[in-house]
Amino acid sequence: MKPTKIVRLLKAGQPIQAVRVQGWIRTKRDAKTFSFIELNDGSCLRNLQIVATADLDNYRDIRKLVTGAAVSAEGKLIPSQGKGQQWELSADSIDIIGAAPEDYPLQKKRHSDEFLRSIAHLRPRTNKYGALFRMRSELSYAIHRFFHERGFRYIHTPIITASDCEGAGELFRVVHASAQGEDDFFGKDAYLTVSGQLAVEMFALSLGDVYTFGPTFRAEKSNTRRHVAEFWMVEPEIAFCDLNGNMDFAETMVQQLTRYMMDNCSEDLNLFARFVDPSLMERLERIAASGFVRMPYREAVHILVGADRKFTYPVEFGKDLQTEHERFLTEKHCNCPVIVYDYPREIKPFYMRVNPDGQTVAAMDVLVPGVGEIIGGSQREERLKELQQRMQESGLSLEGYRWYLDSRRFGSVPHSGFGLGFERLLMLLTGASNIRDVIPFPRTPDILEY
Repeated sequence: MKPTKIVRLLKAGQPIQAVRVQGWIRTKRDAKTFSFIELNDGSCLRNLQIVATADLDNYRDIRKLVTGAAVSAEGKLIPSQGKGQQWELSADSIDIIGAAPEDYPLQKKRHSDEFLRSIAHLRPRTNKYGALFRMRSELSYAIHRFFHERGFRYIHTPIITASDCEGAGELFRVVHASAQGEDDFFGKDAYLTVSGQLAVEMFALSLGDVYTFGPTFRAEKSNTRRHVAEFWMVEPEIAFCDLNGNMDFAETMVQQLTRYMMDNCSEDLNLFARFVDPSLMERLERIAASGFVRMPYREAVHILVGADRKFTYPVEFGKDLQTEHERFLTEKHCNCPVIVYDYPREIKPFYMRVNPDGQTVAAMDVLVPGVGEIIGGSQREERLKELQQRMQESGLSLEGYRWYLDSRRFGSVPHSGFGLGFERLLMLLTGASNIRDVIPFPRTPDILEY
């Protein structure tokens, strides 16, 4: 008999005479002649109760099972007499697939996030992290669906690259493991990508509207709650689009993904609303239903300078906004997401279009309550001369970026795009306060266990 997922059985409209389930024991209660087993197979938050009676051939072995053991059970799906559950499985047979010892580390019902990070390979078996990683999977699907419905093409951009998209120089260098001295596998320095943007721009200037969605890497020795060395980015690039169109698209994307997750992950989402952030649902509803506030960088600085509070990092025109500034704007001043645009050119990368004032660039950041920045983007500099000047100001080799400059030589058009931090979006949707809790195996300074 083929097994059926528990999520389907819990939605059954009538009893079923013969079913088979497979999963892991969450809890077990023993009476004199029967046992109640709470089984979870990862398909949903809820467990299926299995009733095992003493007439089973291996009942003595079943009574010895503890939390964490894997079993396969066959029997009848019948109405449950217990509170809070419609169905239970009356077992005709239970096969023990994988036993677990008494020192299984998830015996308790509640564990700290810090402890669970130390056993990241087991934390998906908890209610919280099982829910979170189901949501991560569903959000990935929702992103692809969002772009597909709008005619975007999915482009796979390089993981190994010779380009530093951000111009910050904080890259991981790729070296052949058996190389002696200087590595010459590629004949030049190679790095793990910090962004797929430069490559995906080439496809926007041929296929029109495109996106890439994949892992990116930053060699920053940062231990903040918002930073890891390996993370995922969603990067659309839109041909014939200016900064206003870019902001419109970013706002629509965040709103519609939020609504999709509220509609399709309600059970898992409610766990976070109950146990992680009681204000989560109200905040998400406001994000999904209301427009974002837009303000120039200069106005944002004016608001922060005049704020009736002291910031750890001083606010000054010409300096980038810090997380505390972003959260003040979204949580205190506006009480909603904010899009800050037209940043000083000195603090933004070379590829952002210089505005007519010559002092600012057509950049935009989407800031959200609880997290801060989740999107950074811009209208790209499509003018060859201006782009070359910006690259020289940044100390970049024009010859090394010859291929990128070709796109401005041959049929250049206005185009825009942005990078959406996938993990930061998950933090927004779950109320999680640490990025290490929304990625399966976090990579941080001095930690590389898996």
